[in-house]
Amino acid sequence: VQLQASGGGLVQPGGSLRLSCAASGGTFSSYTMGWFRQVLGKEREFVAAIKRGSLGTAYLDSVKGRFHISRDNAKNTVYLQMNSLKPEDTAVYYCAASPLGLITSSLRRGDQYHYWGQGTLVTVSS
Repeated sequence: VQLQASGGGLVQPGGSLRLSCAASGGTFSSYTMGWFRQVLGKEREFVAAIKRGSLGTAYLDSVKGRFHISRDNAKNTVYLQMNSLKPEDTAVYYCAASPLGLITSSLRRGDQYHYWGQGTLVTVSS
């Protein structure tokens, strides 16, 4: 499975961005999809995930109510709508795919995801 993330950029605090991650080479609808982020010098951090069949989602506490993850199986794409962005959201965002039917408590675990995209940089700054 190949994952291609896009949609990052520079945005002012309070602004919005929508990240996209297009998948190819696998059966997209059967994958659990996730978004993670990483700041240089820090550990990778879980952001959001969506189960296959859109049967459940999970979010990092600090993004709840501001970010929304969704998927379009017809387009083999997962999205991360980010609103009310803050400077602390600045990071490289990575999409990831897992062929496992993860339970909710496992969605946040990076080691459960087998495939990773190349990352897209989000910078929130005035």
